[in-house]
Amino acid sequence: MTTLSTAMVLAAGLGTRLKPLTERLPKPLVTVAGRTLLDRALDRLAESGVETAVVNLHHLGDMIADHLKDRKKPKIVLSRERERLETGGGVRNALPLLGKNPFFAVNADVLWLNGPFDALARLKSHWREAEMDALLLLHETTVAFGYDGAGDFLADPAGRLARRPEREIAPYLFTGVQVLHPRLFRECPEGAFSLNVLYDRAMAAGRLRGIIHDGEWFHVGTPEGLAEAEDYMRVRYPGSKRRR
Repeated sequence: MTTLSTAMVLAAGLGTRLKPLTERLPKPLVTVAGRTLLDRALDRLAESGVETAVVNLHHLGDMIADHLKDRKKPKIVLSRERERLETGGGVRNALPLLGKNPFFAVNADVLWLNGPFDALARLKSHWREAEMDALLLLHETTVAFGYDGAGDFLADPAGRLARRPEREIAPYLFTGVQVLHPRLFRECPEGAFSLNVLYDRAMAAGRLRGIIHDGEWFHVGTPEGLAEAEDYMRVRYPGSKRRR
């Protein structure tokens, strides 16, 4: 199994759809069942063997930095952005801190629960460096909690991904959890850009792959989605404040 000891945690977003809450609190510090989304992600990474997590900061970044100042595992390295660089630009800006090997990249504001198998361990076991530049954790579109979108990808039996046709519903959505190789960022744009630009390039080369998550995934980007996640956690895990 591939050793992935470094992670990029994307925590610079504005959380626009959760306003007015996110006008005073960065979305990664929003809590579900008594624990912040950011801490849940970092806990998962630490459990998977990640030693260093690079966390990018922009919106209310000082609050996130203060929240993380006493965290021991994984080791936290901050990547501050004067201007918001979006997902692709944020990772590109942090590459000198991430090193030359493949790494996890996790959105700090996502919530997932493991199924029969650990999601990050499955990503590690499916990673094939000679065949992939990016490996995405996907979820079935129609059974995701709090999600009413049309999905993102189609996948063939080998896990090669294709974009959703226009005006159709794709079987799978991207969860915000993935493995990336630094070579994905060769000759990439300067400044702010989405990782989707690089996904499309990898897809054209047959080097964008995906696996299907076998547990729950929650869209917590809206007040309604956040409330649904809270209700689910309370009903499924009554009395547990820190269920992960």
